[in-house]
Amino acid sequence: MNIIKKINILYKEIQLLKKKQKIIGLIPTMGNLHEGHIQLMLLSKKYIDILVVSIFINPMQFENLLDFKKYPKTLSKDLKILKKENVDIVFIPKISEIYPNGFKKHTYIQVPKLSKIIEGQSRPGHFIGVTTIIGKLFNLIQPNFSFFGEKDYQQLLIIKTVVKELNYPIKIISLPTIRLKTGLAFSSRNKYLNNLELKKAPLLYKTINTTINNIIHTKGKKINTIILNSKKNLIKNGFLIDIFNVYNAKTLDNFSIKNKINILLASVWLGKTRLIDNKKFILPN
Repeated sequence: MNIIKKINILYKEIQLLKKKQKIIGLIPTMGNLHEGHIQLMLLSKKYIDILVVSIFINPMQFENLLDFKKYPKTLSKDLKILKKENVDIVFIPKISEIYPNGFKKHTYIQVPKLSKIIEGQSRPGHFIGVTTIIGKLFNLIQPNFSFFGEKDYQQLLIIKTVVKELNYPIKIISLPTIRLKTGLAFSSRNKYLNNLELKKAPLLYKTINTTINNIIHTKGKKINTIILNSKKNLIKNGFLIDIFNVYNAKTLDNFSIKNKINILLASVWLGKTRLIDNKKFILPN
């Protein structure tokens, strides 16, 4: 496993691999690796010769310095996982390597509509940070494939849009959300949950499933009432709701009975931890 910290060394290594016509895959991470990341690594082996995993806690995508500083850092544990999974290259740059003049005045990539709605409305600037670092990693690593989980669904759509509209010759492969037996989605932020909150957290996905079942049963005609009742239930159980609504799964436009594929997107607070989740569904004719 080749651990690289400098851009110039990474660039030389990538050029050598390209000359050998190796098919390269990229999994961008902020570290604190969990089962969801491992499943992405396993999936990637079906498509590529060389797997690059980046570990970079990107300050540009955090709303505040405190959240950035407290983000879990588990590098030694992460490297053991990556070695066990036979990752070829691990790119671990310092902030000064990625943003030599700081990130506040750095050139950025923005997807105008998708980055400003729903999650983007709650977290202004977050998706600019995501798309900028992803664009930089795509330029540096020049992967043939890049792999992402579907838990961050809006982020996934935004990255697909960047690839399409900026003409990156990269295929994006997504993996359905990996969950604990309780139904709680694996997330680096789950470590913030205390024992009581860990017991409560699975209620989010259970509520998502119940809400969707009720929407399907009523063919979408009572959606506002159903969603309101679901929100009340979550609030009663100690959740603070930021987002809990249904959208067009392809465009993230507001729900319409005419939509073929829909998605319920949820973003809630449980104590000091922000949990996000989602589920797609199809309305019956």
